[in-house]
Amino acid sequence: MSRKAVGLAAFDRSRLTSASYASHGSSLKSSNASALETQLSVFRSLLQQFASTHSKDIRSNPKFRKEFARMCTAIGVDPLASSSSGGEGGGGSIWSQLLGRSVNDFYFGLAVRVVEVCGETRGENGGLIEVRKVGEIINKRGVDGGGGNVTEDDILRAVGTLKPLGSGFSVVKVGKKPYIRSVPKELNTDQSAVLEAVQVLGYVSVSMLMVNLKWARARAQTAVEDLVGEGMLWVDKQAEEEWEYWSPGFMLEVVEGEGGGE
Repeated sequence: MSRKAVGLAAFDRSRLTSASYASHGSSLKSSNASALETQLSVFRSLLQQFASTHSKDIRSNPKFRKEFARMCTAIGVDPLASSSSGGEGGGGSIWSQLLGRSVNDFYFGLAVRVVEVCGETRGENGGLIEVRKVGEIINKRGVDGGGGNVTEDDILRAVGTLKPLGSGFSVVKVGKKPYIRSVPKELNTDQSAVLEAVQVLGYVSVSMLMVNLKWARARAQTAVEDLVGEGMLWVDKQAEEEWEYWSPGFMLEVVEGEGGGE
């Protein structure tokens, strides 16, 4: 009986110790969370002061704007995310609250330009266009709201503003280059590999894919035909040995270059 009593006493002490540890852990967690929230509040306050002081540079200088966005991301602030939940002054984004509507409007205006460019060039590229190319076209035309020349970072952020609209616009990587896809279709692994190979010479053939990617003929033929069907590759049936599948953008650049040299 005494051994049983000792066992029960030990069990009670263990339970009390566990409860004490749990209480202490909860206290530490609450204290750390409070300290972290205080630090973030200070960072946001400093960020607001910085934005107010350098608002002109943020609006007009693309590099400065990019660095400011990185500072926001480092403390968990999405500059273009709506902050309508709570707080005074209603909704809007961090950009509009800190800098007024001009920078906010710049990004939404840029998003409109991106949509326009993708729509205009869809017949040439099947709805897949390199971000660099979009930037070149937009910089020639200009963007409402100023901001100087737009950068790839600006364009990527602008595309991000379209996501809540369910627009079907997204950014995909083909090789190491970012592309904007404006059609609601996922590229499979084989299609991505073909598009990456096209970047080297501007075209591919079925035999080139078979030799370099070690694919069976049926697999290579299926991949290129799918991309031709989507308008992402054009077929040159007059090639000497076998059909060649060209990047529409590459072909247009060659034609424009030849026309400019006349």
